[in-house]
Amino acid sequence: MDPEVEVMEPAVLAGELADTNVMDHETTITAPAIGKVPAEALPALVATKPSDAPLCGSVLVLIQFDVCEEIRLDQLRQILDARTADASFKHLAPGYVRYQRPPVEEVLEPLILESGERLQGDIKYFDYGVVSVVFELPFSGDWDKLVQLSSRWVWDTNFESLATRIVKQKLERAAPALVKPYTSEWLQEDYFIFHLREIAGSPSAQDILASQGACIAQVVRGESQPLSDGERQEILQSRISYYPNDLAVIGWNAAFIYDTPAGAETAIQLLQYANSQLLEFRHYDDLLTRQLEGVYDFLDRGGRGLWSRWRTAKAASKLHTVLLDVSELTERADNAIKFLSDMFSARLYKLAALKVGVPDYKDLVQQKLQTAEELYRFMVDEFNQSRAFVLELMVVIILIIELIYFFRGKPI
Repeated sequence: MDPEVEVMEPAVLAGELADTNVMDHETTITAPAIGKVPAEALPALVATKPSDAPLCGSVLVLIQFDVCEEIRLDQLRQILDARTADASFKHLAPGYVRYQRPPVEEVLEPLILESGERLQGDIKYFDYGVVSVVFELPFSGDWDKLVQLSSRWVWDTNFESLATRIVKQKLERAAPALVKPYTSEWLQEDYFIFHLREIAGSPSAQDILASQGACIAQVVRGESQPLSDGERQEILQSRISYYPNDLAVIGWNAAFIYDTPAGAETAIQLLQYANSQLLEFRHYDDLLTRQLEGVYDFLDRGGRGLWSRWRTAKAASKLHTVLLDVSELTERADNAIKFLSDMFSARLYKLAALKVGVPDYKDLVQQKLQTAEELYRFMVDEFNQSRAFVLELMVVIILIIELIYFFRGKPI
């Protein structure tokens, strides 16, 4: 983050962030309570790993915004002097599994909490108009502390203000690379990833599920109270492993990952991509809803009358333009990453997309596209019928005029 940024409102933790001091390439933030936990208790939840801490890892907060129709990545890379974010995968498949157009990634300046904790961050720009901000905070402690942390952060913490401020500042500089930026309030999605890179004893995935399955389910749901057996089983069904000693449990709003930093990067990137897809399909769903409502209002106001049908040509043309644009953009978002040989990454992505709700919104968009196509054809048919009727009427009028002149003995 650029040194001149001022962080003066709710951001990293619930409540207001005050007393912001800008240091050389670092920002110090006074951090009040997480829920009801005072700031001085924060190091007990997220701190450098002590020698006896059974768990060590980090908490990632993913916040994404839909800011424009398209981002010209080549132009953006020149403006920001940023690097391309290549996809990371469990095993090597560089020629077969990759982004169609890799997003541009930029590292943010560290945020230093008043407690001394260092909050890392980065920002990614996807070509289909999504900007993704990730905050990472180190964690060490036991399972109870992890459950306590997740239950407060998933529901109480407000990172959106800080992320919004950062994105707005970045986009001011990147404005030339934005195509049709949205002026209204941005759609956004947030997601939490609890990544453990070390567990005492280095247990296998099966051992962790057997001994700590209940805690993992609470972490994924963000619940402080134990869950029922049925709910716990439902959550743990959404798990996947590649090696015996790695595990990912995916939920709709949070995920638990046990893996090395390099191995976890696969799941983190795919969760980031799945959430960006969800955000895009949400945008297209809203856009099509507004367009269809406009068409229905037009028809209700008399758009089906004989002479009013002539106006349907313009309305149908506008609807068809939107239909084609949405079809093109949804295809771009849907095909931004390819899995041609890496079957594990493909299965992991399908699981992540299913849990966050991508197929549901995709189906909604497809249904509305089909409805829009049917409405377009209906309106074109109405216009053609009206035009044919008018042409036939003109022919009849001409014939009548000719007949009148003929019977008067004055042929035309």
